[in-house]
Amino acid sequence: MSDKTKDTEWLLWEVFIQPANGAPHEHAGSLHAVDSENAIQNARDVYSRRGEAISIWVVPSDCITATSPSENGPFFDPGNDKAYRHPKFYSVPKGNRGG
Repeated sequence: MSDKTKDTEWLLWEVFIQPANGAPHEHAGSLHAVDSENAIQNARDVYSRRGEAISIWVVPSDCITATSPSENGPFFDPGNDKAYRHPKFYSVPKGNRGG
């Protein structure tokens, strides 16, 4: 059996790493693995071998739903025609502006 055949029999996983406490998880890449435990171990070895991450998430690629570039029409159109989305209908008192 060739290496290419082996890879296609394993599930494809997306890897997300958290570089520091409080930071969001970021997509690091993809890998093939037989199960979630193997995916976590492979992700650690590939994407955090120098201690770049404090947390790792692995998600089967086929469980992710995403938009495609062909859907860039109305789905991503800005809401400029919806005036209620703009903060011009209320005022913020001077002492409450944050900071």
